[in-house]
Amino acid sequence: MYGRDPWGGPLEINATDSATDDDRSRNLQDLDRAALSRPLDETQQSWLLGPGEQKKKKKYVDLGCIIVSRKIFVWTVGTLLVSALLAGLITLIVKTVPRHHHRHSPPDNYTLALHKALMFFNAQRSGKLPKHNNVSWRGNSGLQDGKSDPSVLMKDLVGGYYDAGDAIKFNFPASFSMTMLSWSIIEYSAKYEAAGELNHVKEIIKWGTDYLLKTFNNTADTIDRIAAQVGIGDTSGGVSAPNDHYCWMRPEDIDYPRPVYECHSCSDLAAEMAAALASASIVFKDNKAYSQKLVHGARTLFKFARDQRGRYSAGGSDPALFYNSSSYWDEFVWGGAWLYYATGNSSYLQLATHPKLAKHAGAFWGGPDYGVLSWDNKLAGAQVLLSRLRLFLSPGYPYEEILSTFHNQTSIIMCSFLPVFTSFNRTKGGLIQLNHGRPQPLQYVVNAAFLAALYSDYLDAADTPGWYCGPNFYSTDVLREFAKTQIDYILGKNPRKMSYVVGFGNHYPKHVHHRGASIPKNKIKYNCKGGWKWRDTSKPNPNTLVGAMVAGPDKHDGFRDVRTNYNYTEPTLAGNAGLVAALVALSGDKATVIDKNTIFSAVPPMFPTPPPPPAPWKP
Repeated sequence: MYGRDPWGGPLEINATDSATDDDRSRNLQDLDRAALSRPLDETQQSWLLGPGEQKKKKKYVDLGCIIVSRKIFVWTVGTLLVSALLAGLITLIVKTVPRHHHRHSPPDNYTLALHKALMFFNAQRSGKLPKHNNVSWRGNSGLQDGKSDPSVLMKDLVGGYYDAGDAIKFNFPASFSMTMLSWSIIEYSAKYEAAGELNHVKEIIKWGTDYLLKTFNNTADTIDRIAAQVGIGDTSGGVSAPNDHYCWMRPEDIDYPRPVYECHSCSDLAAEMAAALASASIVFKDNKAYSQKLVHGARTLFKFARDQRGRYSAGGSDPALFYNSSSYWDEFVWGGAWLYYATGNSSYLQLATHPKLAKHAGAFWGGPDYGVLSWDNKLAGAQVLLSRLRLFLSPGYPYEEILSTFHNQTSIIMCSFLPVFTSFNRTKGGLIQLNHGRPQPLQYVVNAAFLAALYSDYLDAADTPGWYCGPNFYSTDVLREFAKTQIDYILGKNPRKMSYVVGFGNHYPKHVHHRGASIPKNKIKYNCKGGWKWRDTSKPNPNTLVGAMVAGPDKHDGFRDVRTNYNYTEPTLAGNAGLVAALVALSGDKATVIDKNTIFSAVPPMFPTPPPPPAPWKP
């Protein structure tokens, strides 16, 4: 029997084959294995798999450097195109949809006023002004200061600040002003930086300290004189000779001689200048060379203050008419404290905390002006400054006794600021009368506001919720509220609705007692008497003295905006320095706390004195 071999060859099947079925089955299986063991060509594969199961051939794309699967290539290109389309769509939406910016909260009134209050110092600069002074109606002035007086040793007295509405340069209030500004930076540098004013206020201080360094031999270890004042203002007795009070001239046009007042026994002035330079050395501690120069000058001045005792304004001198110093003991405490912080030398702390020194400074007796910080009396400031040392470092013996006394007295001073106590009267509008109804009250109010806000921050930083006034406990918020109410009064929250800071708000004094601001810059030089017409006119000042805090209202909240009445309308360096300090203390977010450590950067670690060893054991 013959059949056709499906694999392409003849196949004979013998029916009479004697092989068994099993043998035939095994032979067929062997043939199947043999057939599958060799590779099949495409025709044979198509027979076995059929048309629906034939293997598809992959397609590739030659990109030149590489060959990739066409499928991968298509997917990659498609993904990139879709991504680009989506990115373009998102960009289009972002650019066309109106944006909703996150608005920062507007600056508070204290920050706004701070910007303006600092500008006052730019307007008071003497000497060759920097290009960025930003007071258009001011120019170079006082370029002959020192040279025009042949009797003085220091010939270069160019620079510094004019004190008020005149062109006199008084070292005593100017030094206090620089000390206050430095203190405010040391405590609140973060707030100054947040307001964008840190570099500005440091420039203001350096302008002042650079001048103070010119007024004595700052390279020497021992000195015998200080140039205490440039210009004179005494017009008593019918004096008609040209001077800084008799004449009404722009500082740029001054052509009369400007005498220099030297002092050879002036402990108060020298110690205050030492405080100014010592505190500024902490401000400029990152400028090592300048900081060391300031420290050396402060040491020299303080040594002079201690060696040559006497008041700088004694004997009916010209300074006595305007900035008479009542004593020098408070400057010893104040200057000693600042020198300790600047140097870490414990001898200064021993002096500042000496009980006899504190007694002479009036620390143990009251009086109507007790607790009032001013250019004359720094005791209240020194007590707060040394209370800081006790709160944060607690040096212990041998300083604890007097530091504890200063701390308690600081608490008493803070109590006296509160309305519930009767140490000081208040006007009906709420202004505290720290000078008991005498003229020019605001300079004392701003200093008290600064001390209150600062001491409140000290207590908060020391995790102390408040303090005691007798049996009653008051929270730190009460102190801060006192400071706010007083500064708010000055900024316009008063019965007259008048801001006493020029340029702040819509209603402020327009007839400020100030020569430079009252005379137009019109290329006309008005001589000594020629400027009187600008002094006496009822027209507003042609130049705005931005940031100037005027002397202030009277005890009845009254105010006369009259140029010739300086008790109402004249600003001063010391007044504006206290204003700046108070404003920065109150400005910004209360979460921005004081800088606890910078003031202690030169102070060595405090270790308590070890107890004496026990007596040797005897059997």
